[in-house]
Amino acid sequence: MILLSSVSLRPVLLALAIGGAAGALCTWLGTPLPWLIGPLFACAIASARGLPVASLPAARSAGQWVIGTALGLFFTADVLERLASSAGMVLAGQLWSLAIGLSLAWALRRFAGLDGATAYFAGAIGGASEMALQGERHGARVDMIAAAHSLRILLVVSIMPFAFQWLDVHGSDPSERVVQVVHWWPGFALLVACTVAGAMVLRRLKAPNPWLIGPLVVAVGLSAAGVNLSAVPGWIVSLGQVFIGIALGTRFAPGFFDRAPRVLVVVAVSTLLAIAASAGFAWLLARWSGVPWATLALATSPGGIAEMALTAKLLELGVPMVTLFHLTRVLMLVLFGGAMYRWLAPRFGWPADEVPLPVPARPPRDDENE
Repeated sequence: MILLSSVSLRPVLLALAIGGAAGALCTWLGTPLPWLIGPLFACAIASARGLPVASLPAARSAGQWVIGTALGLFFTADVLERLASSAGMVLAGQLWSLAIGLSLAWALRRFAGLDGATAYFAGAIGGASEMALQGERHGARVDMIAAAHSLRILLVVSIMPFAFQWLDVHGSDPSERVVQVVHWWPGFALLVACTVAGAMVLRRLKAPNPWLIGPLVVAVGLSAAGVNLSAVPGWIVSLGQVFIGIALGTRFAPGFFDRAPRVLVVVAVSTLLAIAASAGFAWLLARWSGVPWATLALATSPGGIAEMALTAKLLELGVPMVTLFHLTRVLMLVLFGGAMYRWLAPRFGWPADEVPLPVPARPPRDDENE
């Protein structure tokens, strides 16, 4: 049993070694988000080249817990009061996200030849696992949905932090610079217990992204109530980024870039255009609202919650605003994505009885998300 366990852990240990070394290298080079981008790129290259690397679901869940808890501590009562007046901006952001997702779906349908269901759920700016599961219920190709989301996240994480660093963009909101102290006992222990309990409750309820959203909600509640138990130590936040980077990187199975190259090209080009268009939309939204452009550029980008919120945290660019935009977007698509497809399908001329050919693939695990 011990031998079998050690053999099964070898891909995980190899991924940790590769990811840790890549994170240290990126830290030395001064790249943005080094402990996320380094492991992501290194494990993506290793996995696509056929090296036996893997991520433990428990490690990914731990990474999500770290990020959710750390982000939730930014939501003080003052911040929530300011966010309450941002409902119009959030609604505009959701409509923009829907428009971007439909544009990506149109491009995948028009230029890559995907069926309507696969194109819609591959283009939707939502969690990879949730969109894959909903797409599967509508006869979509799970492998193409997972591939499209993986490549889109890789591109967004690659481009936006580096672009902001190159532009020397930094935050100007003093609330983002509040220094919090780590109180190991009993503060941090109680914070862990409360946030883990929140994750377990959402997991029991089969809610989406329980290990990210559960701790986030609990930490928001504690912070808004003025209960300052402890900050999350910086090295734990870095370790959480490593876990998430490895989990994202190991999605790129051997031969990933050789399968359906037209689909991947369309996803890549569409994502680049979506990033540019979202930056322009953020500029218009900033002119209307007075919120800094950089904050809204991250909030409206076609990226994931963890990656964009971490970028905002690093650059002090309105973490609560960015988190709120992406969180409401994911929840909207999880709750209404399927119904929206059924309503839009006949209007876009997508045949209701269209069933793609079955393609063997490993669907994303339940714990996988953006």
